[in-house]
Amino acid sequence: MSKKVSTSSKMIQILDENGELHGEIPKELNNEQIKKIYETMILTRAFDQTALALQREGRMLTYASTFGQEAQVAAAFALEKDDWFVPSFREHGVFFARGYPISQYMLYWVGDGRGMQIPKDINCTPISVPVSTQILHGVGIAWAMKLQKKKNVVEIFFGDGATSKGDFHEGLNWAGVFKVPCVFICQNNQWAISVPRSKQTASETIAQKANAYGFEGVQVDGNDVFALYKVVKDAIDKARSDKGPTLIEMFTYRLSDHTTADDAKKYRDEKEVEVWKKKDPIDRLKKFLLKKKLLTEDENKKIWEQAQATVDAAVKEEESMSPMKSEDIFTNMYAEIPENLKEQIEEAKRVSP
Repeated sequence: MSKKVSTSSKMIQILDENGELHGEIPKELNNEQIKKIYETMILTRAFDQTALALQREGRMLTYASTFGQEAQVAAAFALEKDDWFVPSFREHGVFFARGYPISQYMLYWVGDGRGMQIPKDINCTPISVPVSTQILHGVGIAWAMKLQKKKNVVEIFFGDGATSKGDFHEGLNWAGVFKVPCVFICQNNQWAISVPRSKQTASETIAQKANAYGFEGVQVDGNDVFALYKVVKDAIDKARSDKGPTLIEMFTYRLSDHTTADDAKKYRDEKEVEVWKKKDPIDRLKKFLLKKKLLTEDENKKIWEQAQATVDAAVKEEESMSPMKSEDIFTNMYAEIPENLKEQIEEAKRVSP
């Protein structure tokens, strides 16, 4: 008889939309770390607002906003230095929390391949636009680390739309069978472009899908940084102890359009958006910090100003970089470039120096 696995039927919440606690803050988070999470969330939104403006001005390509999903930052803070994260295309805050250079990140969004030449001290894969394909990459990395007897963990991010794809099934099935050290984080923002979650799956929750793969599923308030940190940290600790993966349904909302190529007003009721704006993860944490006197309005203003200054400096740096050379598209593929690619590099130089 196979063992029964638990799937939380009740959404986990610690900090409500009024900034009130309904549980204990994870012991690993001190006041300094909480403020750092808050500052990183604001940096993420400052980047987001700037990126949207740049795209409208023709200075950036199609862009996917993370407006309303900034609590994702807490999941990054639960990782250790040598752990990995595998993103989709809406994890800007995770990149920044892990120390990814903002100017280099912007390079990606203007179509420069150097933007995803991952710095050596950051363990992550490039942004993945094809829906759900990165799940298999993340499981593969985690499986390799287990075979090498490393005690590292992989966070794998994807949206609710990805759970309707075959890659989701294959990745979670493999992870369950071989107990690979990974944490699946579904940012359920309720919409896969214009398709609501209710029309994607008959499953009551995404978290319960973990049951079919033999491991735990947890649904958490995805706008509550304390609850999200707790469930992710617990899942990481479990994976690091060789007790298998966890599927976390981060219940949140996409306040923006799917991308700058989308118009959500054509398929989404604005009243729904207004309800979710009251659950804003940044406003929620700000209320808590003010009530606990860990933040003043003046300090808050300075945090926003510093975040915007940081993003503006990154924009200036990115836009002052020399253009990408044709051979650059080859140089980040292999540790040692094979002969056939050396020939292609020379051909590229002749055609487009």
